[in-house]
Amino acid sequence: MNAINESFLPSGETTVIRLITAGSVDDGKSTLIGRLLYDSKSVYADQLDAIARAKYKRVAGDGIDFALLTDGLEAEREQGITIDVAYRYFATPRRKFIVADAPGHEQYTRNMVTGASTADVAVILIDATRAADGTLLPQTKRHSAIARLLGIRHIIVAINKMDLLAWDRAVFERIRDAYADLARRIGIADFQVLPLSALNGDNVVAPSAHTPWYDGAPLLDLLEALDPSVDGADAPLRFPVQWVVRHGGNSAHDFRGYAGRIASGTLRPGDDVLVQPSGTAARVVQVRAHDRILSRAQAGDSVIVVLDRDVDVSRGDVLSHATAPARVGKDLEAEVCWLDTQPLNPARRYWLKHGTRLTTAKIRVVTRRDIHELREIDSEVDTLAMNDIGKVLIATRDPLSTDRYDDVAATGAFILIDESTHQTAAAGMLR
Repeated sequence: MNAINESFLPSGETTVIRLITAGSVDDGKSTLIGRLLYDSKSVYADQLDAIARAKYKRVAGDGIDFALLTDGLEAEREQGITIDVAYRYFATPRRKFIVADAPGHEQYTRNMVTGASTADVAVILIDATRAADGTLLPQTKRHSAIARLLGIRHIIVAINKMDLLAWDRAVFERIRDAYADLARRIGIADFQVLPLSALNGDNVVAPSAHTPWYDGAPLLDLLEALDPSVDGADAPLRFPVQWVVRHGGNSAHDFRGYAGRIASGTLRPGDDVLVQPSGTAARVVQVRAHDRILSRAQAGDSVIVVLDRDVDVSRGDVLSHATAPARVGKDLEAEVCWLDTQPLNPARRYWLKHGTRLTTAKIRVVTRRDIHELREIDSEVDTLAMNDIGKVLIATRDPLSTDRYDDVAATGAFILIDESTHQTAAAGMLR
């Protein structure tokens, strides 16, 4: 999988927006990203020359096959599909963008989950030619449900290939209404819809003359207007301990500290905290970052915390404010997206990775979501197959310090790992 270019991570000057394109196969996701890169002047001349001479070019004549700007694997270009998640980068004077191009094929849904896990906004593409009667494809529904499951706050629905339907307003409104019904049924409260042609660039960067009946902004303007910030400092303190640090030397400078990254909330010297799940109380006497002593640290900061006494703290423990602790227990309720090719086996144990803690767990399926009918089905068979979404009950070997995913994502998310193959079996969100 492509690594994220760290030079594009937040620098304090320009806001970074992470977006993912989603939807069914051949809806035009890769073409849309290629068009955004091209129209924002983020493509070098040698790249354009290379794709113009590409062996698997799918555009006739001298036209540019924008999808080739993101489909980098040989198999992707040969088959004309996206397989892996491809990360691309572009910038405008107002924003920097990290774009994840997710595959639309059902068998690669797990790759879409990976790309969506850190996204601020999901752009759901719909091929107007295949949904002209208002019937949405299963992957459109599945990707929308996953976006909701992962708590992506901004959803933009791009109804693509409208040029092939002569920019028929009635078709646009029919698909828009169908998606509004889908959003209501799966719990998406806020979304925006626009008509566009990714190939021709209509309503991508500039307004289109073909849609005088559309009074909204083009896609790039919608993206630039988003506020991706989530004020994690207002959430309760959650500090998962990554490791215990001992500073040697003479007794005047010796200390025992706990290193990690603050997942949510703020931390100051003098704060009363609980070490969870044990519940041991202590007081913060020092917060350090490298060779500096801080008066305050907040969500996203990597620090070392020194307490007023030696207590039993180890990797996987969580420091919380004494007045707002995490919930502690071995019995969990969650929604999961099953990612493994091997179906869930309720008789087996799975590793459960939660923050910095690893334990074992048994899983029981309560309901499975029918993507076609958009309803919960009481599971007669206690299993989930690849790409299924379901509600489960989890019994863990060790107590965990958790929150609802909607409240604190870092302590509300987990993954399940197959003990035998070490494959990631599922991604889950606690409810």
